[in-house]
Amino acid sequence: MTTTLERPPTTSEPPPERRTVRMPGVRWQLLAVFVVWLLGWVLWRGRATLELPGADLTNFQLWLNSVRDAFDAARADSFFFEYIIGGISTVIDTTVEWLRELISQPAFPRPVPEIGWLGVIALFTWVAFALAGVRSAVLVLAGLLAFGFLGYWADSLDTLIVTSVAVFVCVIIGIPLGIWMARSTRANAAITPVLDAVRSMGSSRMQILRKVQLPMARRTIIVGLNQCTMAALAMATIAALINGPGLGQPVAQALQSLDIGNAFVSGIAIVIMAIVLDRVTTATGERSEVVARTGKGGGRNRRIALIAGGVVTIICIYLSRTWLQLAEFPDQPDLGTPLAAGVSAFTDWFVSVVSGFTGAITNLVSNLLLNPLQSLLADSPWWLIALVLLALSYILGGWRPTVITLVCELVILGTGLWNESMKTLTTTLVATLAVIVTAMVIGVWMGRSRRADTMVRPFLDAFQTIPPFVYLVPALALFGTGRFTAIVAAFAYGVPVACKLIADGIRGVSPTSVEAARASGTTAWQMISKVQLPMAKAAVVLASNQGLLYVLSMVVIGGLVGGGGLGYYVVAGFSQSQLFGKGLAAGIAITALGVMLDRNAQYAAARYGRR
Repeated sequence: MTTTLERPPTTSEPPPERRTVRMPGVRWQLLAVFVVWLLGWVLWRGRATLELPGADLTNFQLWLNSVRDAFDAARADSFFFEYIIGGISTVIDTTVEWLRELISQPAFPRPVPEIGWLGVIALFTWVAFALAGVRSAVLVLAGLLAFGFLGYWADSLDTLIVTSVAVFVCVIIGIPLGIWMARSTRANAAITPVLDAVRSMGSSRMQILRKVQLPMARRTIIVGLNQCTMAALAMATIAALINGPGLGQPVAQALQSLDIGNAFVSGIAIVIMAIVLDRVTTATGERSEVVARTGKGGGRNRRIALIAGGVVTIICIYLSRTWLQLAEFPDQPDLGTPLAAGVSAFTDWFVSVVSGFTGAITNLVSNLLLNPLQSLLADSPWWLIALVLLALSYILGGWRPTVITLVCELVILGTGLWNESMKTLTTTLVATLAVIVTAMVIGVWMGRSRRADTMVRPFLDAFQTIPPFVYLVPALALFGTGRFTAIVAAFAYGVPVACKLIADGIRGVSPTSVEAARASGTTAWQMISKVQLPMAKAAVVLASNQGLLYVLSMVVIGGLVGGGGLGYYVVAGFSQSQLFGKGLAAGIAITALGVMLDRNAQYAAARYGRR
């Protein structure tokens, strides 16, 4: 009698009782969520949307108003507010006012500033030459003259003063903080081999910092200074919403009265300042690197030019303090007024010509995309949207983004602005989709063609340098007030960075992989879709994430042109004290919305990027 031994099951053939039920694919899960959402919208449309009339305030918003009132009342009696916060504010205000009296706005009864326009131009041009070279000096000279001839001399200097003070404060706080962060345990582990070349020589920590670490980080510091300057300039113009001085004031006033001509002229002044500051800080960094590498500062001729320029600057300052004509910038030639009139006339003509086309685009996008999506998000019951967002977070990213989404939803519910948040989410998603699609096309084109990159990148640099306040001017001229105008402005703000990131990612694909694919006979489309885009997935994901955040950062600015949603209430909170609580709550809701979108995008990209 023979017996047979049963073969144990292999790992590839598990026993029937251990087999797991295969879950539906991600696409089917997403489809199921959408179908349930659509059915819920049909059944409960317009119910439990948590829509609150604009003048009404929730208990939380009223509490924020009371907190504001308590802070106002405590300023006179609190040591912290009176001597610490108040002291810092006094120092900054005094510094700004002193600089304004020095070069911009004279204090009563003095009719002109301490240093007139001729002295300011000579001083700034000489400083630019000393720091960055001849080209930057010429650029500064042309920019300052443009401010005067456009009729915005004092406003431009006010903006420059506010920006400079803000950057100075950031440097005072940022550099020590950055040094402390860089000297943490993890960072030290990465740079220990470099520092051990200097520690063995008996250098102290301060000598290491001053002679090794700071010089080696010079390029990073300059780049950070450049980015800080651009951000400070953008915020200095937005500060017009809280009565801040500078070029933001005429832009805001012109936008409120739909005066496209004056908005354009003052916007041009902001653009000129942005370009000048960007190029001067960049050139300063490049020059400092050359000096550090070669040990040469330009030689005898440069020293002579600096001395001669310094003498001329002193003479110009003296003359500007002596002669009234050299102190107050002359009213003529006035280029700003005829330019504004010409722009207004051209805008009226151009809009009349293309109004049918722009109106058709607005109606098409609104009817086919904006209105249906906003109805799904804003007209569905809040609990249905909350469950849909949680389900999408879990399907796309797992438990961690689901928990983050839940927390953000609770925050938005707590602000009392759920319905407005859904409207803001609508415009954000549509603008982000437009940014990603455009960036994919232009970025791939730039990454595959050096000629295209050379042609397109200057325009991207210009758009990235312009403060976002300026984007509203052409968008308002073409499309009028409304949420579509806000979307166009957000699109213009988000496209440059997304295009650059995708272009750099495509260009960074291994040449060996590209040549191998080309040798196998792939077409151009196959090369893009099967090789370059998959291998540049990290750059594409980063571009999508950054485009989303840039679009979301335009929500508040879009509120100035009828964008609606949360941005409107933030702006209203600035201008109407009784709506302060609602404006602050809207800012909190925007933050929660941004965190939710950002974390879900990152976790989804990480999860499916690995797959």
